[in-house]
This record gives sequence, C-alpha cells and structure tokens, in this order.
Amino acid sequence: MTSPLLADPRLIVGLDLPSVEAARGMVDQLADGALAYKIGLTLLARPGGVAFAHELKARGKTVFQDWKLHDIGAQVQGATRSVAEGGCDLLTVHAEPQVMRAAVAGRDQSGTDTKILAVTVLTSLSDADLAEIGYGATAADLVARRAQQALDCGVDGVVASPLEAAMVRSLAVAAGRPEFLIVTPGVRPAGADLGDQRRTATPAAALAAGATHLVVARPILEAASPVMATARIAAEMLQPG
Repeated sequence: MTSPLLADPRLIVGLDLPSVEAARGMVDQLADGALAYKIGLTLLARPGGVAFAHELKARGKTVFQDWKLHDIGAQVQGATRSVAEGGCDLLTVHAEPQVMRAAVAGRDQSGTDTKILAVTVLTSLSDADLAEIGYGATAADLVARRAQQALDCGVDGVVASPLEAAMVRSLAVAAGRPEFLIVTPGVRPAGADLGDQRRTATPAAALAAGATHLVVARPILEAASPVMATARIAAEMLQPG
C-alpha cells in the first residue's frame, strides 16, 4: 500500500474498466494512494454504476461523473440537477453554449457545489479528424473558441488536452477567473504508450502549462503494479515541467 503522503488530489484515476466489480477492486487496491476517480459511460451505464459513484462519494473520494451531457437545454438542465442532487463533485457536458447554460441552471437548482466542466475537443481527435467531421478549425482554434464560450456561460472549468492548457489558462486569467478548472486527459508518464490519445503531455508538463487536474487511466490500470504506477505519477507531478 502506498503512503497517503504520496497521494495528490490533482490526480484523477480514470476507472475505464468493464465492470463495477473490477472498478471497486481497483479502488480497494489503490486505497489511500488515490483520492479522486473518474467514472465514464461504460460504468455509469452498467447496472449499479451510478450507485457505485455514490458509494465512492460516501467513502470520501472526489467523484468525477463523465457523462458528457449533450441534448436540448431542458434535458441537460434536468439531467444535471439529477446528477448533482445524487452526489457528484465534477460533471461533464459538451461545450456548446445552450448546453453549458442549461447545465449551470440545473446545478444551481440542485443547491449543490457540483462543478460543471465543459468538454472542448476530445483528446483522441487530431486536426485531420476534425476536418473529416466537417470543422474548418484546428483543434487549438476550436478549443480556444469553446473555452471562451465556457467562461462566458459561467461553467466552472473545461476539459482540454495538455497542449491547450496554457492557452486556456491565459483566457481564464484575462476573464478574471483565475480559479477556472482545467482538467486534462491525455496525460502520459514519461515513456508511456500513447494508446488512442493524440494530444498528450507528461504530468509535470501539463501542470506547468496551467492544468489544475490530470486524468490518468491506462498507465495505472494496465500497470503491473497500479499502486506503484499511481505513486510514480504523483511523484512526477511534483517535478518542474
């Protein structure tokens, strides 16, 4: 078991596992070495998936429910209120103005302090992928536009790749929002396989660029020792970027 002193609240372990049982086993294995967890659609859609998220919250963990809500405003507002009332620290929605405004309204109705994060551009997408979808902007340009809209709509932060973190931080400071959250997936320890991620950086580099939280899944979940992998990443987070 790792020492609690090695845990870093800025590190969010992505529980990208096929079952609630596997996810619970990973949480038990990491014990005090991890303080925050992301639960994505695969687990949330499982029977007991939402209850598992609530279980982690009751265990004192920071819980990031990665729903990536995207629907008409009324549905997003209602869903956000429901998720927030159930107990959730961080909740994702897509970074479209109508969606973001509805999410903020739903959270406010819940009377909770759930933080709304707007997903800018998925870290698996390259400029070529965006062109294939039909966007005329690069990933960096699209992130900048959506980050500014997120600031204007009053959400609490964005999800963006480490490569755009510095730009988003600059926009947030200019808007008088130094507390604005920048949550970065696509973080890989030095020497790690990139997997399906395209826009990546090391933990230290992502934090130096302005990220407030790092989401790491595969380098921990697929490690021979997830406990030691988590501890090594926490140590890397303390190094200069």
